[in-house]
Amino acid sequence: MPRWKPDPTFYPSPRDAIAGPPEKLAYVAAFDRAAQTPDAIAVLDVDPGSGSYGQVVGWTSLPHTGDELHHFGWNACSSALCPSAPHPHAERRYLIVPGLRSSRIHVLDTRPDAAAPQVVKVIEAEELAAKAGYSRPHTVHCGPGGIYVTALGGADGAEGPGGIALLDHTSFEVLDRWEADRGPQYLAYDAWWHIAHDVLVSSEWGTPSMIEDGVVAELLLGRKYGHALHFWDLRGRKHLQTVDLGDEHQMALELRPAHDPTKKYGFAGVVVSVEDLSASVWLWHEEDGRWTATKVISIPAEPADPAALPPVIQPFGAVPPLVTDIDLSVDDQWLYVSCWGTGELRRYDVSDPFHPVAAGSVRIGGIVNRTPHPAAPDLPLAGGPQMVEVSRDGKRVYVTNSLYGAWDDQFYPDGVGAWMAKLDSGTEFTFDQRFFPHGDAFRGLRPHQTRLQGGDASSDSYCYP
Repeated sequence: MPRWKPDPTFYPSPRDAIAGPPEKLAYVAAFDRAAQTPDAIAVLDVDPGSGSYGQVVGWTSLPHTGDELHHFGWNACSSALCPSAPHPHAERRYLIVPGLRSSRIHVLDTRPDAAAPQVVKVIEAEELAAKAGYSRPHTVHCGPGGIYVTALGGADGAEGPGGIALLDHTSFEVLDRWEADRGPQYLAYDAWWHIAHDVLVSSEWGTPSMIEDGVVAELLLGRKYGHALHFWDLRGRKHLQTVDLGDEHQMALELRPAHDPTKKYGFAGVVVSVEDLSASVWLWHEEDGRWTATKVISIPAEPADPAALPPVIQPFGAVPPLVTDIDLSVDDQWLYVSCWGTGELRRYDVSDPFHPVAAGSVRIGGIVNRTPHPAAPDLPLAGGPQMVEVSRDGKRVYVTNSLYGAWDDQFYPDGVGAWMAKLDSGTEFTFDQRFFPHGDAFRGLRPHQTRLQGGDASSDSYCYP
């Protein structure tokens, strides 16, 4: 039955989303590095007034092993209200959950019990390959005309090009490859858009062989990983322009466009510079009718005793920050930057996006520091703030500690563990000491991306200011 009123979690504007009710559940992708038990979606209670606050209250195992859950997203969101591609009777009901290593895509229904999602469909790798020509599905965005799934690899063993597969909003059938004209684009990673301006932006990581067994030093030092942003005609599905950040800036990953649909800028995170091991954040924007990008944040590496470092970075005598995720609050004021290598989460005031101002920092984990959570001061932690998710009202920030199985093992060879933390973001930027699921809470799996019930800062696009 179609809905006669739009889903109440669809908001026409960022202001309306910020004013909506707070989330009560968080969905967290968790995977088994050994591929011996099924990966899962863990459901956590994030209602501070609940007796089970901070605990895993639901657990949905997937039907196979070896998927390596990574990023996932909703089937529909506030973009359904956009006049250019309206789907006002869709529901934010299904989680679209790709397996990055298996190339399967799972569809989980969060009704009737939001704490017990049910697997209702599995799109096999063969269907994704046959209908879209892709493998290794990575990022999911609900958008105009369907569900957009970026993929890192090509079909039938081809390394690439990677790109975007389009899925139907309701049947979840693979419709086609999104690109009508990809131009020079070959590497893929994230994709998002300025929906009111008909512009899609995509970024670059590497092909499957470049990532699946860990960082390949020869490729990194040879500057072969992705280092460009691509700009596209969203409705025409055509490549318009490449903006190269410079090949010293390796792995241009997460994209966070302004939520205000009247704005035409966004932030991109770069993992590492091969010149000095620094990490950076770039601002893309228009200049004289063309897209360009400006480095607005640079984070230096931290000197360290080589004996304390894993072999992959021992020769450098320093810990790279490794910016592996960024997130922008819905009001476009705060940018959160995760430094997975040094174990730091930074907050910046980006009210003036060209001139970010440092506005808080916390430490947890880290290759050398192993900083504990305040709730467990005697427990050294591996990993670091990795995936970052921000509540719609901007008051709560959730982080998990695992990056990607093979990369975890390289940078934390003694084990990355499993933990999740929450920060309160207001005048102060501090840990919530009541919220620290870790260790056995994740049943031996490693937590990665978080999605919040009713949407979050990296789920929705808005068409009204």
